[in-house]
Amino acid sequence: MKKNQKNQLFCFVLAVLVLLPILDYAQGKLEDYERANSYRSKLGNLVYNAADRPDWIKESHRFWYRAHTREGDMFFLVDAEKKRKKPVFDHKKLVQDLAKATGKEVKPDSLPFRTIEFVKNMQAVSFKAYGYYWTYDLKTKRLDKGEEAAESDQPRRSEEVKSPDKKWLAFIRDFNLFVRSFETAEEFRLSRDGSKDKYYARIVWSPDSKKIVVFQLKRGLESTVHLIESSPKDQFLARMRSRTYQLPGDVLDIPRPCIFFVENKQPVKVNLFLNPAPWGMRRPVWNKNSKDFIFRYQERGEKLARVYHINARTGAVRMIIEEKADTFIDRYNTYLEYVSSADEVIWSSEKDGWRHLYLYDAKESKLKNQITKGEWVVRGITHVDEKARQIYFRASGREPKEDPYLIHYYRINFDGTHLLNLTPEHSNHYLSFSHDKKFFVDTYSRIDVPPVTVVRRSQDGNIVMELEKADIQDLLAADWKKPEPFVAKGRDGSTDIWGVIYRPLNFDSTKSYPVIEYIYAGPHGSHVPKNFRADRTQQALTELGFIVVQMDGMGTANRSKAFHNVAWKNIADAGFPDRILWIKAAAEKYNYMDISRVGIYGTSAGGQNSTTAVLFQPEFYKVAVSSCGCHDNRMDKAVWNEQWMGYPVGPHYAEQSNVTNAHKLVGKLLLIVGEVDTNVPPESTIKVVDALIKAKKDFDLLVLPGIGHSSGGEYGERRRRDFFVKHLMGATPPDWNKMKKEEKK
Repeated sequence: MKKNQKNQLFCFVLAVLVLLPILDYAQGKLEDYERANSYRSKLGNLVYNAADRPDWIKESHRFWYRAHTREGDMFFLVDAEKKRKKPVFDHKKLVQDLAKATGKEVKPDSLPFRTIEFVKNMQAVSFKAYGYYWTYDLKTKRLDKGEEAAESDQPRRSEEVKSPDKKWLAFIRDFNLFVRSFETAEEFRLSRDGSKDKYYARIVWSPDSKKIVVFQLKRGLESTVHLIESSPKDQFLARMRSRTYQLPGDVLDIPRPCIFFVENKQPVKVNLFLNPAPWGMRRPVWNKNSKDFIFRYQERGEKLARVYHINARTGAVRMIIEEKADTFIDRYNTYLEYVSSADEVIWSSEKDGWRHLYLYDAKESKLKNQITKGEWVVRGITHVDEKARQIYFRASGREPKEDPYLIHYYRINFDGTHLLNLTPEHSNHYLSFSHDKKFFVDTYSRIDVPPVTVVRRSQDGNIVMELEKADIQDLLAADWKKPEPFVAKGRDGSTDIWGVIYRPLNFDSTKSYPVIEYIYAGPHGSHVPKNFRADRTQQALTELGFIVVQMDGMGTANRSKAFHNVAWKNIADAGFPDRILWIKAAAEKYNYMDISRVGIYGTSAGGQNSTTAVLFQPEFYKVAVSSCGCHDNRMDKAVWNEQWMGYPVGPHYAEQSNVTNAHKLVGKLLLIVGEVDTNVPPESTIKVVDALIKAKKDFDLLVLPGIGHSSGGEYGERRRRDFFVKHLMGATPPDWNKMKKEEKK
């Protein structure tokens, strides 16, 4: 054999050895699809004794919850005061009776209802199943069939708000504010100057039911968007729908608060003239004495926020708080509480670089003290105890050596002293308080640690009762692989980026796996799941032979203000410098992750992000599937896009657009869009298509008739899987058309 032939043979053998794991894994695709399709149904029921969120019963210390047990779905009634727990009803008999009454097979481990309501003074329960309401008597164990259940998709009515004393109904008609008496059915108009161009909205009653604050909005000049429904159910021809839709740069509504006294039908003039605001003005918060109220206003441009105090009798206005920012004030994660008894305001701010709580004197319009502080973030206010001058709140990032996104619940005094962690376990916690806040139910877990549910006392956080501890033995016996939390350094070399790695059931560390990233980089939140769940769609996707990953890069929320600021006028960044470093770090640790074959997918903002990945980062991301993406921030809702991209609309909007940059496409791209998407106008995707065609690029497009804002449903999921199998594995997906023919035979 000649030397040249030997070299060729050597290269061939070497190539086979390198590609063998890949080629081997590309076999048996049909069984991989079957395993992926059945993943959620097979594994979802293998977690036992995990409690659903509790439902507290009126003004008591009792609540019910549902749990999936080895005996079937069970409903339990708990008395926190007496430390008692018992089944709500005889589940075995109810299953038998329901099956007999309906003629259907009712399985104990999958009851056809998930919620109940106690009726007849706690002597019976009501539930909805098989299109009807049913009542089960807890003493006689008798099941009665009630009325036919109304359809859940009833048309939405105009704004209607009941008064706290349940005597009045306030509503908007013909752009004006009306009130109707429940006792006499008398109906009268409170406002008379409402019109199409100057309309009333956002009704809020005072606690004493005698006054209403409502906003009159001077209508701006909104854009009009159109939808073509190609295949409506009620006619053969297509139908066009048109509606107004506020786009970035549109002339927005100008709000003005108005006060009306119900008894004398008189208005109170409020001399407050505001600039346009894209929903930056939240509903007013009344003082408990009904004499005044406060509301938060955020000016267009997102750099100025204020809290106003208004006297309901005179209409006098006083500004309590004013805050300015160089980049943006995050209206999606701002908290406001009115301490009526002391005329104080609790307000959240990121002015020290982290989201914390501050106490303001509403009378003097000045800061009294910072309540929380440190390199961690407040995630919400749960309850304010005005008498004890204490705040119950949730926060993340405070506990050392933990994932900084894990939520704990705390209590702190108004003056910032005596901070107490009420939920000390190293987990992500969810709380539900009794009506008097004396007890709370705490369910805690991590993505790789099954949930535990306990009852705690609010005074000290001590456990009163242990309710459930999830059993995952059967899940592990089915070869379920725990998702792995993974952390790596971001672009600055010092900031930790947190994410998760998913592996298939038949994972083999000697094989080579393409990597797929699931992305949603919306700056309004953080998005990597923290709670335990066995049947995530990301895990189902791994069954086709992929490693699936997800992480929160810089620009997302719930970390420091500097971390968040990366998104400012920079949505196209989407944290990609951090994401790429994270995936590379994971691949360095796990050499079975083949990062020469990286795909990415997402929906909505994630749809924008995934297309941006293959346009702006083509050397790393080779394949993308993008569903209902807001591909150009000039073509999506003003309220969201101006928050992060700023106002006025500048050249950076076009510079970061997937439409503008479509000509850069190098890899493989599948675009999915629902033709009747009312969230993101479908033309956002179609304009990318137009730009790709003009640039003579090859791509795939799936338009879903009659579908709104979604990832594509079952069919879209199959096409997404096929696309990754074909372009990341180099394998041919099953011939679905042929298979359907064989099934019919």
